[in-house]
Amino acid sequence: MLNATCSVTELAVRIAAAICSRTPVAQRFFDSHAEDIARAARAVAERLSAGGSIYAFGRGAYATDAAHVAVEFVHPVLVGKPALPASDVSLSFETSLPVIVGARDVVVGFGPPQGDPDVDRALAGARAAGAYTIALGGADGDFSVRAASDDEHVHQEIVEITGHMLYESVHVFLEHRHRESDAGASAFLYPFLGGEQPSREDLIASVVASIAQKAADAQVLRERVASEEAAVIANAVAAIVEELRAGGRLLLFGNGGSATDATDWALDCVSPPAGLAAVPALSLAAEPATITAIANDVGREFIFLRQLIAHVRERDVVIALSTSGGSLNVIAALEEARKRGNLTIALLGYDGGEIFRRRLADHAIVVRSDYIPRVQEAQATIYHSMRRAIGWLADA
Repeated sequence: MLNATCSVTELAVRIAAAICSRTPVAQRFFDSHAEDIARAARAVAERLSAGGSIYAFGRGAYATDAAHVAVEFVHPVLVGKPALPASDVSLSFETSLPVIVGARDVVVGFGPPQGDPDVDRALAGARAAGAYTIALGGADGDFSVRAASDDEHVHQEIVEITGHMLYESVHVFLEHRHRESDAGASAFLYPFLGGEQPSREDLIASVVASIAQKAADAQVLRERVASEEAAVIANAVAAIVEELRAGGRLLLFGNGGSATDATDWALDCVSPPAGLAAVPALSLAAEPATITAIANDVGREFIFLRQLIAHVRERDVVIALSTSGGSLNVIAALEEARKRGNLTIALLGYDGGEIFRRRLADHAIVVRSDYIPRVQEAQATIYHSMRRAIGWLADA
């Protein structure tokens, strides 16, 4: 039986091992590519400073990576950082990119470990137009690296960390350029402006060191999750499988980067990696027309609640992703699910926030960190591991 202690205990051990298996892969990757990432970030900053924009794209689950990039640059999670022009053009990248991309722009293509010929062609076309291209899953880019793993989930997690490092490092280079500009011709009058500026190579070295530290932080956090949360994750998986066997579905949602993760998880369910059976799932975060209509006409705190009321059925599993654990629209949906008796799962950051304190989730998996990019990276490993574990139990 799924609820037998030994079965869940064994599952927890297997999940913890799966989470920790990412560590050597990530360490090798970032040891090899930290400087490449730093130089790519400088190139992106130069293009943005010249008036360029970022266009990101991918297909299937990799389109969610493009959406994640767009939301982070436009609505940065780093406090005090400026909004930067970035768009997810996944829906129409083959026709849109040739029309909208110019020589000052940056084009980022996402794809599977083995690459995607359509993504490669689109990147080659953008590069021919003078754009700076980044291939995260593919070989045709000004910045491109071989996939860190043939495992789609591990590959996607390394790509997410790489995207966060690019995003964070771009802001470093932009701020450096701004300080240089401020100092400029007025430096003799206002010597405190900008201060003593490091050379280009010194700045690169500093960013490389920062990337190495971020990679180490991500590794430590991932291993702590394996140690502290594996049993919670295993129990959540066992409960999910029971509901799926009774005819339930997964309903997933979250805000911002968590919205892209909710959609990625849903896509992994309905269009799974090789070796896994499909699982019925819907992302309530993947409905922009519905979300904007509800936010405009009723209020943003109802955007998931109203959808949940429309969609939820008996035995459905309601899954929330939140880095803060305090988003009002997430709380409202979980409250409704609890009233209806549905199983609730939450992937949370910080200390779990209001969702954890009020026990709004039957199974709350908490990544205990207050740094949002690292939380999201760990959550990606968690839900990928959960997706695999659902398959393990389904096959049992």
